[in-house]
Amino acid sequence: MPSSLPLGQLLLMGVPGTELTPETAARLKKLQPGGFILFGRNIQSPQQLRKLIDDLRDISDIEPFITIDQEGGRVSRLRLIGEEPPNAQALRDKGDPSLIKRHGKLTGQVLRHFGFNLDLCPVLDISYDDAADNSLKGRTYGKNPQQVIDNAGIFNRAMRKEGILSCGKHFPGYGPAECDPHEFLPVITKSREEMEKSELLPYSALLPELDSVMTCHSNYTAYDPDRGRWPASLSHNIVTKLLRHQYAFDGLAMTDDLDMGAILNEVTFEQAIQEAVRAGNDLVMICHRVEMVELAREHLEGVEEPALHDALLRIEKTKKRLVAPDKFELDRFAAINRDIWQLRVDTLGEEQARNLSVEDGKRSPVELY
Repeated sequence: MPSSLPLGQLLLMGVPGTELTPETAARLKKLQPGGFILFGRNIQSPQQLRKLIDDLRDISDIEPFITIDQEGGRVSRLRLIGEEPPNAQALRDKGDPSLIKRHGKLTGQVLRHFGFNLDLCPVLDISYDDAADNSLKGRTYGKNPQQVIDNAGIFNRAMRKEGILSCGKHFPGYGPAECDPHEFLPVITKSREEMEKSELLPYSALLPELDSVMTCHSNYTAYDPDRGRWPASLSHNIVTKLLRHQYAFDGLAMTDDLDMGAILNEVTFEQAIQEAVRAGNDLVMICHRVEMVELAREHLEGVEEPALHDALLRIEKTKKRLVAPDKFELDRFAAINRDIWQLRVDTLGEEQARNLSVEDGKRSPVELY
């Protein structure tokens, strides 16, 4: 493997703390990861967040993906410093496409203002049970494939128009899961035919409009019948044969967080890193065990060159579409924030809008806040 290839580009990693210490900055400058994902632990104030993002960009020789989970509702990291947008389910139930369009536009505007360039949404999963304990509560745009296609498509187009890249998740479809992959590996036994008539329909419709796809940590027995408890995110049958070949997706593919229980309980760290890229993913995501990113880079050296070459090419191609941040102004953030509050009121009504979501999502075993 030629050492000149920047293998760090295949890493999408979390960042410790609210500012870059000299030690962290030196580590990241040497590693040159392809991107950074920010969480609540990284967000203290508007000015601090913008400075952190500017600093991450400054230490990067190649423009990095700066990403976040900003969906709406409880999965809205920016609600720590601003208003909480309505979640996908509330927008779905309201049934007004213009509100979803506003949500997409405002999401794009607020992210661009802080310096993000990729949002890890829309969620393309179908809700079969809005109360299911499988991490999707409140996050789904539809109870059937067409509803997901219509609503997520509106959001996706509006957000991308503001210069933010999108990510459809969780491929190949996570709605039937009966447990939360933050803790355990869900096993989904639907046949290929059933998957193609349900879970996969939103992808077949929206893939041409998605910049990236996130592969999930569930086991699909129809696609990997010979590999017991093998996660989709590490499956060549799912990422390469299904997503890339059958659905002709040549965009960016990334794993969900490899620090989740669904991975930690099933495979070694080396297996997770190497098999993710062999499967056809371009970015491997390490959100919390940031002390292990150098080891992850070493493990990447054990992957065959064709897989690394293809991944680096797709990363390079996607990065050509990244848009620089807007100039940061507190007044501008305040104006966007007011618009998000108004969207919340228009979706939920004044009284309900005051009740913010409870953060009751499961945590991965290694996640520390």
